[in-house]
Amino acid sequence: MSDDTRLDSQPQTWAPPAHSSAVPDYVRRSDPGMEAYADDFMDGLDSIPTYRPTVGCIIPAYNEAETIAGVLDSLLQQTRLPDVIHLIVNNTSDESVEIASHYAGPHTRMTPSGEQHTTIYVHDIGKNPDKKAGALNYGYSLVEHMDYLLGVDGDTTPEPDAIQHLVDEIASDDRIGGISAVYSIDDSALNSWMEKFLIAGQRAQFSAFNMQNLLKGRNMAVLGGQFSIFSTQALRDVMRDSHQRTPWVSDSEVEDSLLSLQIKSAGYLTKISARARAHVGGMNTLRSLDAQQVKWNYGAIDLMWPGQRGDTRGQPFHPNLRLRWFEHLSMVQNMTTRFLFMVLLAWSLLFDAFVFSPLWLIPPLAAVWLNFRVAHSMEFRNKRDYLFVLLVFPAELYMFTRMGHFVRAWWKFFTNQQSDNWAAQAKAERGKGSAWMYPFAIAGAIYAALVAGWEFGPWSVDLKSDVLYVGWRVLGLLTVLQTAWMIIKASKRYKGYKA
Repeated sequence: MSDDTRLDSQPQTWAPPAHSSAVPDYVRRSDPGMEAYADDFMDGLDSIPTYRPTVGCIIPAYNEAETIAGVLDSLLQQTRLPDVIHLIVNNTSDESVEIASHYAGPHTRMTPSGEQHTTIYVHDIGKNPDKKAGALNYGYSLVEHMDYLLGVDGDTTPEPDAIQHLVDEIASDDRIGGISAVYSIDDSALNSWMEKFLIAGQRAQFSAFNMQNLLKGRNMAVLGGQFSIFSTQALRDVMRDSHQRTPWVSDSEVEDSLLSLQIKSAGYLTKISARARAHVGGMNTLRSLDAQQVKWNYGAIDLMWPGQRGDTRGQPFHPNLRLRWFEHLSMVQNMTTRFLFMVLLAWSLLFDAFVFSPLWLIPPLAAVWLNFRVAHSMEFRNKRDYLFVLLVFPAELYMFTRMGHFVRAWWKFFTNQQSDNWAAQAKAERGKGSAWMYPFAIAGAIYAALVAGWEFGPWSVDLKSDVLYVGWRVLGLLTVLQTAWMIIKASKRYKGYKA
């Protein structure tokens, strides 16, 4: 082997040539052609569209002939259209499919951000034993490949910018599993005084619930099915962690509450938007309101009660259930103070021992102040909302109505009554059923028995005096605590949020 081709025993490494000072540094020269190219290049970058998250909207619909057109119109008027809209009609017996069929197909809308497109599909899945949960799961199977799922009830009309606000917030934070809009009960087209009374009460009830969540870091206990957006990744994680084949389960009276709890357990946040707003349908009769509220309360008890459900972790003190427990304990206190006052008042009048004190005006004034703050926090408040609070009697009467719902729900739970509360609500909305009267009839009978027993029973004067002495002081203590809590709540700064 020649010296030219012999491989040395030592490896050779490459090194750049030594810098020579004789080579001049690079000097950029002005070139008109290159400047024009740079301008064209930057214009091309500006024209590249940014990533737009995909949103699939699903609408479970059961006998929504009166409202479905308004719902679809409101979705098509959004500043941010869903990429697709699936209307899932199930168990219907009205003209929902026929009305919705006129909206089926592609739609184009010019928005401030440019031209947007969506397509509406109408699915009539016929008899669906799983009811709303089954319709939601059917819809999920159609949009699970998208980034987000928007659930809309068949009687909910959002404000034009509602979807945009929800998408902007959930896309900005991967920790968020779902966001709910701020709900307000639609009070248009009311005829009778009963409808106006019931809707005003529901508006106050929803507003108080919204404000509680807004003040607690906008953490939402329940992502209501009326108008909420979900991360599809969060839904997949829920199914994996809970060993479910679908996001929503059919054996819960409150499928939205259970899903919210599971999303929280999977490590995600559940939030309420401070800007997205939607108007939902209310209950216009005592029957329908009772059936709806009993279903909600019963479902909440089902989640809250220790060991009742084995598919949720952390019960009964899961973060999403703490507000529920507080609401139920508050209702027990409201019932106790009101019933005890009515009994003691009647006993004192019969015993000729009634003495009025101006201090008794403080609790109702505190309640009016708190309710006024809640009414004033409504974005779409009107004079009826203020009158409902300031006249005192309507708000108090509605509280007694809620007590009836509360008692019925707990009675059904403790007596282990197995009934289809969805079917009961549908029946009540058709104007059938009288179960809503039972709590009032029973309470009236108990009250009459206590008054009659006091008047005609073998009670000595000394015993009656002692009972009144102890009773008024127990009531006084409970009332002081309740009044203090109302004043604290009414004094809180609302941070500019509108319920």
